[in-house]
Amino acid sequence: MTAKPQTLQDIIPSDRHGLALEGFFRIMARWGIGNGDARRILGNPAERTFFQWKSGKAARVPDDTLRRIGYVAGIWKALQIVYSDAALADGWVLRPNRAFAGQTPLARMTAGDVTDLAAVRAYVDAARAPWS
Repeated sequence: MTAKPQTLQDIIPSDRHGLALEGFFRIMARWGIGNGDARRILGNPAERTFFQWKSGKAARVPDDTLRRIGYVAGIWKALQIVYSDAALADGWVLRPNRAFAGQTPLARMTAGDVTDLAAVRAYVDAARAPWS
């Protein structure tokens, strides 16, 4: 008998979803990201849902949202490794970057698709590689 593939819901218990969102919103605050951009990064949940999540009222979060939060956490962590100065690391998402056709990494992350987050994550992971 083959095992059923696990979803993020199987891996991350629903009682931990609030912690994932809490971490996401802390990163957004450190980066100086407003609610509109944060919503786009999360995949454009309904405004009411977004503000419930932001206020700490989260039950279960969709797999896509958890995946997006994972990318953001990975980007944040890689930047903390690459830059010895936390302010430089946190400001990186707002600086234009040739790798993203001169746009900011934030603009790429808010383009709407999870693959945009994956592209930024891959870029910072490649930059981090020598320090890993």
